[in-house]
Amino acid sequence: MLRLGLLLLIVPSLALMGIYFWELGQLRECTYGGGHWDYLERVCRDTPQPFVSLLQRQPLLVNGGMLLSVLGVGLCMVGLYTKRR
Repeated sequence: MLRLGLLLLIVPSLALMGIYFWELGQLRECTYGGGHWDYLERVCRDTPQPFVSLLQRQPLLVNGGMLLSVLGVGLCMVGLYTKRR
């Protein structure tokens, strides 16, 4: 149970950070070229675009990932609390 808890604790967080930094790389490439990043379409535009957070664009991904991490913490606590056989 401890291993499953650690897996659920770490993997969703790494996945969310990976998605965030992948998009950040695209955003920086766009802005260094003088463009404006369109968060909804994920393309570089010539006109300024409003900021839309990842939570607003992908609520199931963010909330689900955090829910899995909380479940992982719970499983880790149960795994550490119970005696091994």
